[in-house]
Amino acid sequence: MMDWRDQGILLSVRKHGEATALTEVFTALHGRHAGAVRGGASRRMAPVLQPGAQLDLHWRARLEDQMGNFTVELLQPRAAHILGDRLALLALGSICALCRFALPERAPYPGLYAATTELLDTLGQPGWLQSYALWELTLLEETGFGLDLDRCAVTGAQQGLAYVSPRTGRAVTIEGAGEYSARLLPLPAALVSGAPLDTTDLAQSLALSGHFLQHWLAHSMEKRLPEARARLIAALV
Repeated sequence: MMDWRDQGILLSVRKHGEATALTEVFTALHGRHAGAVRGGASRRMAPVLQPGAQLDLHWRARLEDQMGNFTVELLQPRAAHILGDRLALLALGSICALCRFALPERAPYPGLYAATTELLDTLGQPGWLQSYALWELTLLEETGFGLDLDRCAVTGAQQGLAYVSPRTGRAVTIEGAGEYSARLLPLPAALVSGAPLDTTDLAQSLALSGHFLQHWLAHSMEKRLPEARARLIAALV
């Protein structure tokens, strides 16, 4: 018999049969993991099994490669706290969908897990949109598709970075871009300086991460990005 205990974020839930729910979670030590919850389709469990919820999990299976079963306990609901905030709910959906999309099953990502729990805890609070934009860049970094924004790919300069190459993901200065600037992606100065993102910076940051999520991450998987992200971006326009 195989079993472990961990905490995790509920990413998805769907009914299976009359009473069972099939779930996917993102856990601290065991990564993205699937499991069945017996009785999870009941009314009693509906408030517990909400995407984004923080759960205490006990997983059991006869063999390690089986889906297995979860026993769950609710530690912190999240969706219920932002029911009146449409943007925050769309962001929660995007976060869960991107984690399901990007993360290989059962591979731990402790850094991304910590960043994701922190982001989910701030949804609906002042500044959460900036945290979301930075989280997408963290997702790229953690899954092996990080951008190089430290110095210019052409001149080597660390000051005056203004663009990112859509092909290499490396930063470029205005001088280094020259006549090719129209072919490059804008680099928000706040991403380099660490200053708060204004409205323009936020839009540029999401366009930047969106480009590489689609053209690097999704392309490597021969898939399209989840519609949940597109719905969030459309609501922000």
